[in-house]
Amino acid sequence: MSDFEEHGPLSALAEPTERDVESTLRPSRMSEFVGQPRVREQLELVLKGAQLRGQPPDHVLLSGPPGLGKTSLSMIIAAELGSAIRITSGPALERAGDLAAMLSNLVEGDVLFIDEIHRIARPAEEMLYLAMEDFRVDVVVGKGPGATSIPLEIAPFTLVGATTRSGSLTGPLRDRFGFTGHMEFYTSEELEQVLRRSASILGIDLPADGAAEIARRSRGTPRIANRLLRRVRDYAEVRADGLIDTAVARAALAVYDVDDLGLDRLDRAVLNALVRSFNGGPVGVATLAVAVGEEPTTVEEVCEPFLVRAGLLARTPRGRVATVAAWHHMGLTPPAEAPGEPPATAYGR
Repeated sequence: MSDFEEHGPLSALAEPTERDVESTLRPSRMSEFVGQPRVREQLELVLKGAQLRGQPPDHVLLSGPPGLGKTSLSMIIAAELGSAIRITSGPALERAGDLAAMLSNLVEGDVLFIDEIHRIARPAEEMLYLAMEDFRVDVVVGKGPGATSIPLEIAPFTLVGATTRSGSLTGPLRDRFGFTGHMEFYTSEELEQVLRRSASILGIDLPADGAAEIARRSRGTPRIANRLLRRVRDYAEVRADGLIDTAVARAALAVYDVDDLGLDRLDRAVLNALVRSFNGGPVGVATLAVAVGEEPTTVEEVCEPFLVRAGLLARTPRGRVATVAAWHHMGLTPPAEAPGEPPATAYGR
């Protein structure tokens, strides 16, 4: 049940929360979705073909880094089909019974969205195989020699799985998806479109130069762009009469520790430890994580993708290595053996 269905209009109760704002900014139709042109075109063909045949579309797997719109696309799929969507996550499905209960409540044509599907428990995953192929599950009643398997028919549905680590999916699960779309990082121009749309929804005065400045520091990720827009809005309303131009955007992002390349405090801590404590590497990710006081998975999944993409960090068989661009970005002279190009070339991509 939605917040509206349960409580009535949000405005009648209280000011919208950050979570409410995030939901408001999500596109509701494919025509509103910015970026990912290849995936959008492919998905439109899958959905329209299924509608012409009068059948639920094939199961869909969306992969890519966090914040690129996988959850939004899953909701758009349900909206385009005129179907209800049930949302859960891989870690929440610890037992096969959890999944069986959810599947048995589906209505024909429903969309089941499983976020971080690569983290689903193995018993639930094995049950999902049969559900995806034959639209039935086998529920085991009892234990030991007296256990009985009861087949349970479920309504035809479409599974949309999202994963940030497609390599962690088992082969049998991956092969059961009829369509796989890989989400790419956004260009600055695409992020400017995202920001202009979000600004119009939020009633923010955002000139083109301010949008360009925020987009340039958003790490190619719409979720980060929208978050920075809200924080810059706070700064602008308190200290700059609400207008977000280039100067205001730069001043606001400096307050929130977002530098010219979009690096935040943790990113710079990783680079600082790499170049100052380990002389540029190579160093293992576990050792690097201890040096910055974070979990290895946080460094590997949150920081590294952007640092590698920005040309500031290189992965080698021996460990992580700081590039020439990283040394210059930290204001230091790189050693002769540091990999990479001079900063002017590296940043001008």
